[in-house]
Order: sequence, then structure tokens, then C-alpha cells
Amino acid sequence: MSRPLLLIVGILIILPAFVSDFWLNQILTRSIILGIAALSLTFLTTYLGVVSFAQITLAGIAGYTIAYFSPNATGLGIELPWLFAVALALLFSTLAGALVGAIAKKSVGIYSIMITLAISMAFFYFTRQNYSIFNGWTGYSGITAPAIFGLSLEDSLVFYYATLISATAAGFLVVKFTSSPLGLAVQGVKDAARRVRAIGIPTTPVIIAAYAFSGFIAGMSGILNVWQQERISSFSVGLSPTIDVLIIAVIGGMRHPLGAFIGAITYVLIDTFVIDLFSRDRFNMIIGLVLLFIVMAAPQGILGSFLSAKKRIRKYDNNAIKRKIKNDCEI
Repeated sequence: MSRPLLLIVGILIILPAFVSDFWLNQILTRSIILGIAALSLTFLTTYLGVVSFAQITLAGIAGYTIAYFSPNATGLGIELPWLFAVALALLFSTLAGALVGAIAKKSVGIYSIMITLAISMAFFYFTRQNYSIFNGWTGYSGITAPAIFGLSLEDSLVFYYATLISATAAGFLVVKFTSSPLGLAVQGVKDAARRVRAIGIPTTPVIIAAYAFSGFIAGMSGILNVWQQERISSFSVGLSPTIDVLIIAVIGGMRHPLGAFIGAITYVLIDTFVIDLFSRDRFNMIIGLVLLFIVMAAPQGILGSFLSAKKRIRKYDNNAIKRKIKNDCEI
């Protein structure tokens, strides 16, 4: 992990000592959870070259699994030890990601968008109409977060650190995955799929593995989200949260895992304080204007623009040093 990232993690570790419970719960913790969901999307976009609208569906599958196998107020769940429930949730979201990959394996561009959007909407209406598994419109409520190693995740400070650890682990997994042989194969499929097949590597398993990995990351956000919200319903996997994740990824930037979290904190700040500046009804307009500005003025996102500016400044400084050395030599 680079020094800037270590510095950011260090700041986030000590930050709860200086902020109120509102900022801890509604801003920081929520941003981290949304950032993990956006990370699952930016991974696919950056390294496989596809835009998936199914990431909230994968997160929702993990969330429903937690709700179904945890004690909850609706009385419809089957209680399991939290470790088994989490393992099942991640397993189901990973398998669902692999299934999405198998369906969309030959799709690129607008076709991958439409296929994954169709899958997302199909799951949304299925959860809304199914009462035996998903409890229809009502969903599950009163879901309590477990106690881990004697520490209750219902405590806001403990839950914040749990989300921070999860986000750090997710970022670490993405970095390690992309530098592994399988990750390099995924990037090869993006850049030159024909060449990958020509050297004897089948592209279909590689694509499915990439989707499965993104499902695992999305599942982490789904578990944390249902513990924070203490409920899940069809609205949790609807079109609005699906589009929100895409907006977050675009705003933050897709070149680096950190971009997903920068986009998330930006989105949450706008979502939280737009009421004070304008009105709640104007939120979609404001976030739309912000997205339009990012796409037109900084298509690489906030982080991408910052890194590009930093690179230009460094290049300018290097050129200035070279000119100075050249002038000194001429003298």
C-alpha cells in the first residue's frame, strides 16, 4: 500500500474522535458502504471494459441472505451464526456474479449495459412480487447486526471501523487480483480478446471469473448496508440505487480503487446537505448537473483529474529543472 493510501487510512482511523455521531453514521459509514459497491463496478469497467448495472442486484442478494438467515423483527428469517450467514451471503453474491457473467459474456458496450440492466430490473420485480422468499414490498425489517469477538456492530463506532476494515480489504483484494495471472488475463481480454484466445486462453472463464469477483465485492457492501439500515426491501435493489452506484463511480473516477470512495463521499455530501441549500425535490437536478460537469470538464473523475494534474505539474517541474541545468552548462 502506497504512502498516500496509508495516510488516508490513518486519517480515517482517528477521524471518529473529531466528528459527531451524525457524521460518523450518515456521512462516513454510508460513504464507505456505497464506495465498496461502486468499487465492484469500477473494477469491471477499468479492467474488463464493461459497465454492469447488476452490481446492486448482487449486493441485494447478499443483503437478502443476511436478512433471511438472521434474527429479524418480521419473524420470517432462519437464524444462523453470523459467520455462516456472512459466508453464505458472499457465496451467493459471488455465484450470482458468475451467472451474470455467463449471460453477458459476449456483450460489450451498450449491449452489456442493456443485459445487466434487464437482469437488475428482473430481480427488482421478482423481489417485489415474491412473498415466500423476499417478503414482497415489505421486505425484512428489524435486522440486527451481530456481535463479533464480543464487540456489537450495533455500536456506531464499532460498525464504522468494521466498514473501514471491509473497505480496506476490498481495495487490497482488487489490487492483488488485478496483478495476479487471472487479473492480467482479464485485462488482456479487455485490450485484445483475440490475442488472448490465440495463445490458448479461453476468454469465457476469464470473463465469468471477473464478474464473480465483482459479485464478491458487491456482496460485502450488501451485507454492511443491511446491517446499517436494519432492513432490506425491493426498493433497496431498484433502479434508483442502481443508477446511484454508476453516478458515484463516474464522479470519483475509475482508474484507481480510491476513486469509488471519493465519488461516494461526494455523492453522500450532496445528498445530505442539498436540502439545506435548495430542496429535497431538487436533488436529482443537482446531482445531474454535477455528473454533467464531471463528464464534460473532468471525464476521468475527481481522482483521475487530480492524478493527471499532478503528473502535468511533475512533468513541468522536471522540464524546468532540465532547462536550468542546460542553461547552467552553457554558462
